[in-house]
Amino acid sequence: MTTGSQAFFEECNARFPRSRQLAERAARVIPRLVTHDGRHMLPFPIYVERAKGSRKWDVDGHEYVDYAGGHGALLLGHSHPDILAAIQQALPLGTHLGSSHEREIRWAELITQLVPSGERVEFTMSGTEAVMMAVRIARAFTGRDRLVKFQGHFHGWYDNVYVGLADVIDAPASAGISPAILGTATVVPCNDIEAIRRTLAQRDVAAVILEPGGASASTLPVGARILEQLREETRRTGTLLIFDEVITGFRYSPGGAQQYYGVIPDLTTLGKIVGGGMPAAAVTGRAEIMATLEYGHKNAAGQPSRVTHTGTYNANPVTAAAAIAMLERVATGLPTERATAASQSLRLALSEVLARSEAAGCIYGERSICHIHLAPQERCPKVGEDGAIPPEFPLVTLLRDKAAVSADLKRAMLLEGVDLLSDHAWVSAAHTSDDVEWTAQAFARALKRLLAAGLIPRR
Repeated sequence: MTTGSQAFFEECNARFPRSRQLAERAARVIPRLVTHDGRHMLPFPIYVERAKGSRKWDVDGHEYVDYAGGHGALLLGHSHPDILAAIQQALPLGTHLGSSHEREIRWAELITQLVPSGERVEFTMSGTEAVMMAVRIARAFTGRDRLVKFQGHFHGWYDNVYVGLADVIDAPASAGISPAILGTATVVPCNDIEAIRRTLAQRDVAAVILEPGGASASTLPVGARILEQLREETRRTGTLLIFDEVITGFRYSPGGAQQYYGVIPDLTTLGKIVGGGMPAAAVTGRAEIMATLEYGHKNAAGQPSRVTHTGTYNANPVTAAAAIAMLERVATGLPTERATAASQSLRLALSEVLARSEAAGCIYGERSICHIHLAPQERCPKVGEDGAIPPEFPLVTLLRDKAAVSADLKRAMLLEGVDLLSDHAWVSAAHTSDDVEWTAQAFARALKRLLAAGLIPRR
């Protein structure tokens, strides 16, 4: 541990005594202290007591402008009154009916109205489950087994896709994953269309799956041209194209990245925003493909062959109420555009702060996502006028440089009253110009802290 990091730890111990006490209590019953790897922080995580709009408050009474946003699920911000009202009205009618209900139909109707690829909908409980279902459907429909993904693209913790997330392209991202399972997945270099062409030429691939906004929550964008080429190649080889829009769905546009870029996949996985902040996810796609779920479905040889799916909490009625309230507002287009405008303002403000400081790095992102990249200037990508970086930039360079400073940046910003999700921000429709100004001032102070501690590079 560096002297600079030690100073941060000491300040955290002094500033967050109640969080420290809760972490000590958690250590006795929770193996890693936290319930999601993304909440891990040394010397301990902060514990949050309440949240509203763009703000949240921890158990020690500190207020934050929040950009973790429920891991990106809260496009309208925390505790939106319309969503709370929908939940409160649904609760007395039953929290778990164990039967079909009308709200699940309305929820599915909204998804099919908003998402261009959506003709039929299957509900799950998480983005990971949605990916599991989409892959199963693709294999059943095509009669093929192999799956192709890009390096660095995250599709949940499902064994079959939990590979190639870091430097080593074919390395599993966790212990405990069977090599036999990974043998059905092929990882290709990020945004390498020629590698895709070579792989699909064998015509044994059921589906190509990717984050259409780019690897690792848009850390490295894909771009319209590559998406168009992917669509062409998959269609030509009889391979299904799956867009994992768990992050980009409703955030890039009301119809997701596919509407924004004008490239329509065969199947789409949705999560986060689709449930209005409640636990939920879905798979949607072309009717003929989703028909593999129908009772009595037969394969091309006329043999019974259907995809089965259970799930106790699929389309939970309380979640459905929140989701309907959310998607009815998404349909107006206003939440997406407000979040996008706030993100553009934030990127501009942070870029100006960075330019005035001695720190090296850049600020970039698309739509309502903002990335803070603090790295030696020669290893920083060129940022376009639209805030995007070139899809040809080496992903591994970005990931290594981000890993070197993201934890210290997270701590420094927390001490200054801002909660980032690692080194990036999920901007919501609830964020205001005051939030942007607060964040810019906090960023300026955080950079001074980090420079003084020798934890980030200078220009």
